[in-house]
Amino acid sequence: MIVVKAIVIAAFAAMVVIIGILGLRRARSFSDYFLGGGKVGPWMTAFTYGAAYFSAVLFIGFAGKIGWDFGMSGLWIALGNSLIGVLAVWWVMGYRIKQMSLELKVDTMPEYLEKRYQSPALKLCSSVAIFVFFVPYSAAVFIGLSYLFKVNFGIEYSVALVLMGLFTAIYLVLGGYKSMTLIDVIFGIIMAIGSAVLIGSTISAGGGLSVINDRLSSFNPELTAVVGPPGFWPLFCLFFLTSVAPFAMPQLIQKFYAIKDRRSIRVGMIASTVFSLLISGAAYFTGATTRTFLTPDSAPTAFNNGKPIFDALMPEFLTKVVPESLAILMLLLILSASMSTLAALVLISSSSVAKDVYAGFINRNVSDKRLTLLMRICSAFFVCISVVLAYFRPATIVSILGISWGAIGSLFLGPFVWGLLSGRMTKLGAFASGIAGLGVCMVLYFTGTPSPQAGTIGMMVSLAVNPVVSFLTPKR
Repeated sequence: MIVVKAIVIAAFAAMVVIIGILGLRRARSFSDYFLGGGKVGPWMTAFTYGAAYFSAVLFIGFAGKIGWDFGMSGLWIALGNSLIGVLAVWWVMGYRIKQMSLELKVDTMPEYLEKRYQSPALKLCSSVAIFVFFVPYSAAVFIGLSYLFKVNFGIEYSVALVLMGLFTAIYLVLGGYKSMTLIDVIFGIIMAIGSAVLIGSTISAGGGLSVINDRLSSFNPELTAVVGPPGFWPLFCLFFLTSVAPFAMPQLIQKFYAIKDRRSIRVGMIASTVFSLLISGAAYFTGATTRTFLTPDSAPTAFNNGKPIFDALMPEFLTKVVPESLAILMLLLILSASMSTLAALVLISSSSVAKDVYAGFINRNVSDKRLTLLMRICSAFFVCISVVLAYFRPATIVSILGISWGAIGSLFLGPFVWGLLSGRMTKLGAFASGIAGLGVCMVLYFTGTPSPQAGTIGMMVSLAVNPVVSFLTPKR
């Protein structure tokens, strides 16, 4: 079976590289490379938005830890991700973002903040923050993928990490956004089919929903309650962090810069919401059932002295629940989700250096060709840094993602969302909300507050401060 898996993965990798080479020929300008020319259709955008939202971080890190701790109440997070992080973002922000990008002639979030608030300093600070805080996010994705390959192929973690890093760098440096969206359609189809199979396999292996619920209740009745054992506040923070942050996550906002028109936004909104319900529901549901399938005796590599290794739970779970004939589909499911997320993160991070810092402050007359080349170089560099951080595995995937999303959300929610919705917001309000939100988030995190809670409080502060300060200061 390992030989079959290897052949399928090799074919998958070849397909991705071929599409990347085709994209290399079509990406003749910075706009082509970064935004697909700004004319990407609804279905491509829907798939690429959903695929960028969910990755190995969800299927391995979040599904494992949240499912084990919270049980079935983790499904509230899936509902919030779909109705707030997808449906509400498309409905409230989608067309406004596209319209703003055309009116202000901007390609990135830092460029928007500069022109909206007439502040080059805000552009510089936001560019640096994107690069810094997206590194651990990418590292979390690499950690999840490397665990998956270790379990499926018996490859050492470090070897799997290097292989994934090289593959990602080659794929991204070649094609850019347009090839990424083409691949994301294929990735999205794999993710949808794989998620449906995963749900069915889990229910079948567990003897039905009622049996699974009864077994979970035997461990702890709260695992099947409305709110899981850790309590309301930790659950709410995870719900808020992962559902509200997308309103200002640069890698997701970029999708609306690139979409074709208003009709495409309406179609894409429905498609991406349905996609999200399936993908996130599958992850959190199966994660909640891990207790019923895994024990220190049946899965020793997923436990250490009887305690679960959260990032190793789901890879072990997949090998035990999914029939061997379908195991390769699960591998492709998580690989597809992760490649899409990595592509989005790397493009945004490299643009923060090439477009926002270099072309914005160092060489304003840089040629389009040179800028596109610099984007490719920065993409490769960003992947290298992320792989190095992933090698040291500084924390669990949930903790790493929590601080990345929390920091970005705390910095950008106030300035971006309020700036887009209201013309009354001022430069001082934007600075105050970004600094206050990020400052609170970092102080709480480094004084021992769990990262999802630190991020949630920081994001709330960011959203509250901008309108308050803006209405107390004169508009200029």
